Amino acid sequence: MSNRWGLALVALLALGCGGGGSGGGSSAPTPVAPSITTQPAAVSVAGGQTAQFSVVATGTSPLGYQWQANGQDVAGATAASYTTAPTAAADDGSAYTVIVSNTVGSVTSASARLSVTAAAAATDVLTYHNDNARTGQNLSESILTPASVNAAHFGLLRKLSVDGLVDGQPLIVTNLAVGGQSRNVLYVVTEHGSVYAFDADTGTALANRSLLPSGETTSDSRGCGQVAPEIGITSTPVIDRGAGAHGTLYTVAMSKDANGRYWQRLHALDLATLAEQAQSPIVIQGTFPGTGANSTGGNVVFDPGQYKERAGLLIVNGIVYTAWASHCDIQPYTGWIMGYDESSLTQTRILNVVPNGSEGAIWQSGGGMAADAQGNVYALVANGTFDTTLDSAGRPSQGDYGNAFVKIATSSPLLDSDYFAMSNATAESAADVDLGSGAPMLLPDQQDSTGTVRHLAVGAGKDGHLYVVNRDDMGKFMTSTNSIWQDLGHALPGGIWSAPAYFNGQVYFGDVNGTLKAFALNQAKFGASPASVSGNVFGFPGASPAVSANGSTGGIVWAVESSSGQAAVLHAFDASNLATELYNSNQAAGGRDHFGNGNKFITPTIANGKVYVGTPNGVAVFGPNP
Repeated sequence: MSNRWGLALVALLALGCGGGGSGGGSSAPTPVAPSITTQPAAVSVAGGQTAQFSVVATGTSPLGYQWQANGQDVAGATAASYTTAPTAAADDGSAYTVIVSNTVGSVTSASARLSVTAAAAATDVLTYHNDNARTGQNLSESILTPASVNAAHFGLLRKLSVDGLVDGQPLIVTNLAVGGQSRNVLYVVTEHGSVYAFDADTGTALANRSLLPSGETTSDSRGCGQVAPEIGITSTPVIDRGAGAHGTLYTVAMSKDANGRYWQRLHALDLATLAEQAQSPIVIQGTFPGTGANSTGGNVVFDPGQYKERAGLLIVNGIVYTAWASHCDIQPYTGWIMGYDESSLTQTRILNVVPNGSEGAIWQSGGGMAADAQGNVYALVANGTFDTTLDSAGRPSQGDYGNAFVKIATSSPLLDSDYFAMSNATAESAADVDLGSGAPMLLPDQQDSTGTVRHLAVGAGKDGHLYVVNRDDMGKFMTSTNSIWQDLGHALPGGIWSAPAYFNGQVYFGDVNGTLKAFALNQAKFGASPASVSGNVFGFPGASPAVSANGSTGGIVWAVESSSGQAAVLHAFDASNLATELYNSNQAAGGRDHFGNGNKFITPTIANGKVYVGTPNGVAVFGPNP
């Protein structure tokens, strides 16, 4: 072989072995150690809130992260961001760093300081939907925010067991001395006639008391499936922290004795011990002038077996007010409002709103009667007799207000001072399409287009309308039109079996088989259509929403999707846009936040970083994940 062919062969062998030339393979990139491009920033939160730290780093993947608090590894904190557990005063000044590492090396971030300020004052919930206006808003919630309420950081903490169905809204008293220790206390009432006190923060059982006298049981269902299989305590109690040595919880319990006689009693219980206060309990009874259903000798008579206390209790000027629902529409019954002195439990007020007719119960799907600053009480009366013949003042000539929105002056005696009844009130009553399934809510003062301040209230029932009344002139009754401040026909097409809520100029309603709806106020008028709606649809009975916020910011609308015998779901929506769902209890993997079946008409209680939801056998407690 010539020298020329030998050189060529050597060259080909060199190329085949990848040596030299542009056709050879490229070398692997050199790994790069991690480098932090955005350091963790200092964070300041109020006690009880969580704090979030984050870092941005570059370098060859995969990058590993390990967060440290005061130089010690935090278990499980191995992502680019870290959210602490709810903070306490002892966490103030803690230093947080993160070590970022890969196969080449590691780098430690700069230290970020955690500042923990004093927690916001603890919030009481002493009555149905938070206040006598029944707005359903807690404006002192700093822990639960739109940023922190999500399935990653929020969920079911525990379930508290009790001896029966929880129909009344759970109530909260904070910083109460119990057994020599200051506690936040959760109060729960049951259809088995019991009252429970739990530590609201830990779930520890503190006390419980049966309100059944010796030899008595809870009532049977009275042939009606609305509350079954037993009737004990149905309505939301009311609390006065200034009554008695430690404060007093007022509640109504129904029972039945060995002779088959039914009883209704008003109880006043010491908040610290649940012991009966002096004069407690008092048997509920009453008569009122009239010739209506169950009358004798010119008076209608209250028969305790024909009623249950469904509407939440109300305190106005030292008087505890009760209102009475029927068992289904089982006759005879009429519409009673009774008031009892807080101290003596003496009955000092009584009114029948259908004294010369029949029906006209006040049940409001568990919502409470509302009251304004002047002490006037507002209620939605269910189907019943309405006198279309009016007196010279425009009131029903026989005093019968079935299917009407009533305003009651709480002077002694109680007086029907104003009202609104639809032009088709009698036809709607006959068809059982009445107002009584909804609950009233008083709006904060609104300024109209002329600058005039208006005092408004809203109410809705089964007919799909949203009625807005001027509390200074409610509109009374006209045969051809509804002469009220505003009537939004078909705004709530599924009908209302629930109570509304209010926040930041918006009113929230949850109609049956409909979305949760936000109606916005502008110059004391609502828009014809909702400003926003939820993506979720709520079956019967719709939803009674509640709101948490920190002043005018961070608003969250909470609602329970809950029907008897069906799995309940807790939902949280951004109050400024209901289309944004922040959380629901079906989101977490493995059914982590499922809490069992629901029951009708329940509304959630939100206070001090937790959400409490009544169930058929207890209370589900939600909050920031530990």
